[in-house]
Amino acid sequence: MTMSAANVALSFPGFAPLAAERAADASPWAEHHVALQDAVHDGTRVRREEPLAAKTTLRVGGAARLYAEPVSAGDLAALLRGARARGVAIFALGRGSNLVVPDEGVEGLVIALAHESWAAFEPRADGRVWVGAGLRLKNLCGLATKAGLAGFEFLEGIPGNVGGALRMNAGAMGGWMFDVVEEVRLMSSSGEIATLPKAAMHVDYRHCAELHGAIALGALLRPAAPAAGEAIGRQIDVYRKKRHETQPREPSAGCIFKNPPGASAGRLIDECGLKGERVGDAEVSPVHANFIVNRGRATASEVIELVRRVRARVRTARGVELTPEVLLYGKKWEDML
Repeated sequence: MTMSAANVALSFPGFAPLAAERAADASPWAEHHVALQDAVHDGTRVRREEPLAAKTTLRVGGAARLYAEPVSAGDLAALLRGARARGVAIFALGRGSNLVVPDEGVEGLVIALAHESWAAFEPRADGRVWVGAGLRLKNLCGLATKAGLAGFEFLEGIPGNVGGALRMNAGAMGGWMFDVVEEVRLMSSSGEIATLPKAAMHVDYRHCAELHGAIALGALLRPAAPAAGEAIGRQIDVYRKKRHETQPREPSAGCIFKNPPGASAGRLIDECGLKGERVGDAEVSPVHANFIVNRGRATASEVIELVRRVRARVRTARGVELTPEVLLYGKKWEDML
């Protein structure tokens, strides 16, 4: 839900602007909007045609037909049930990394756990810590350092939140999100809450099966061991330095392709001479070939065309079919490649 924020604003139900909108716009999306807004409390606002590009790390793409930031589990359940009853597709959005939003936007309801109520960090007496799905990974590492809890340092540079990291089993520097997970609390598309131990979940490379049809609410994590904050900070600095030396600074979605078995996608792309390859303002990074960066005004269509070009070149030159790691938000890569 890897999942993975922005602020929204809309008149509350019963106020004149929303009443006027109800009368002026009889489209199905307007009807869905009114029904979903009426189903939640005032603190949760549902917005139409919400731009998504600025909510992603690649900075491309169109708008969500509907967008909401629930303030509570009750409102999240109401949104899920309401959307399901009306046949509206549901998409979870974290910090917007590891995904490409199409230029035409997303035909459905995008839900972001961006409210502060989802950003809990609660150490327990037994050494474990409960974290909310909306907590940024960078903040998780900072709070763990202050609490003297080691084992989360590898997450510091991943531009996501806990929910997205769980959904994608995010990894870096040799560590994976589920290495530190004991159990996950999630909500199904019907609004039911369940808590699953790690042993009951099906997790592998960039994938958690249980979270492809549900939304993570939070997780119970076990640190590696207590440690001095200074020692934890030094390890974070080591990882940060390595990341700055090996990854581009321009807007990107992270690694574009999964590593093929026994090989490196970045190395294959580099060996095909594709560093610096461009389609418009979308470019294969000269720093790391498995990153496509936005040089300023890239569109999702340019990124997708560059993905096609890279895959075709590697297939022809090396006989390897690269599989995208990033999500094509609201669509399927197999329909685009």
